[in-house]
Order: sequence, then C-alpha cells, then structure tokens
Amino acid sequence: MLGVISAGIAPGLALLSYFYLKDKYDSEPISMVFRLFIFGAVLVFPIMFIQYVIQVENVFQSEFLRAFISISLLEEFFKWFVLFYTVYKHADFDEHYDGIVYGSSISLGFATIENILYLVANGVEFAIGRALLPVSSHALFGVIMGYYLGKAKLSQGKAEKKWIGIAFLLPFILHGFYDYIILSTQMWIYFMLPFMIFLWWFGLRKVKLAKQ
Repeated sequence: MLGVISAGIAPGLALLSYFYLKDKYDSEPISMVFRLFIFGAVLVFPIMFIQYVIQVENVFQSEFLRAFISISLLEEFFKWFVLFYTVYKHADFDEHYDGIVYGSSISLGFATIENILYLVANGVEFAIGRALLPVSSHALFGVIMGYYLGKAKLSQGKAEKKWIGIAFLLPFILHGFYDYIILSTQMWIYFMLPFMIFLWWFGLRKVKLAKQ
C-alpha cells in the first residue's frame, strides 16, 4: 500500500516542484501553495460523488456530453471557483507567474488524490501511464487557468473580466476534448499523442510568456 501511495503522490509533487521553482524572482508562500494543493485534493470527493450520481442515473448518454459536462465542466469550474475566491484578490498574488503556481497547485492536488484512488483500485502497474496522461494533463490545465488569471490580475475593467472568463473557458474546452478522445474511440492513443504534445507545447509557452 505504501508503494501505491508513493507512486500516486510522486508525479504530482514533481510537477508542482517544477512549476514552483520556475518562479525565480518572488516565490509564493509555501503555506498558500500547500493550502491550494489540499483544496484541490478535497475537491475530488464531492465531484466524484456528483459524477457517480450522474452515471447511476444515466443523465448523459452521449460520450460528448459525458466528457464535457459530467467531467470537464464539474472539475474545471470548481477549481476555477476556488482559485478565484481564495487567492485571486490575495496580496501575495502580485505577479503574472503567480497564477501559474496557484493554478498548477490546485490542479495537482486534485490529480494526486484521483491518481492514488485509481492506483489503489487498479494496481501500481498503471502508475507510469497515469503520470504521463491524467496527472500531467491536469497540471497543464491548471497552468493555462493560472496564466489567464494572472493576465486578469494585471488588467482592469472589461479586459479583466474577459481574462477571468477565458481562465475557466479554455481549460474546460481542452479538458473536454481530452476526455472525449478517451471515451469516444478504442484507438484513442493515436489521437491522444498529438493532443498531449500540443498541450505541453501550449502550457510551457504560457509559462515562458508569464515569466517575461
């Protein structure tokens, strides 16, 4: 069991450390980053309950609606909601890159608990695949969300509202496509590979732009 938990935690902490250490000028308080990680971890349980009810009641029969509403909308909205109402107006959120640190933190908290639960249920042999796909994709959705919240933080008026909206909308769309690829075809790996390459390129480009 200890090995399974370690395998579940390791990729999330490694990715969070990577994005945190990229902030070379004014690193965010560890306490705030850890708090958001815990918030993300706690979010797993109410979201899983809602998703379970939706599945049992067979609310969405379409794979498209399952991917975009039952999974992506629920997960990305709650992460965005918590980010906006806990750190967006906080004094420590004072640089563009801060949004990326906070966004990746809450997303990786969510992904880490989700990963542990999956490995406990299905076995540690899935650890590498889980690290490469679900955990890293959640991290990148968080990076993108945080990037646009960072732009909003440095904007005013209509521009601020626009970036706040995009901070939710873009991760929601990308996450929806990620799950739709998995749910809609048995040959999903052939579509997932170019999608993940694009997602890594797009996410790391946002990291570079925020640092500038």
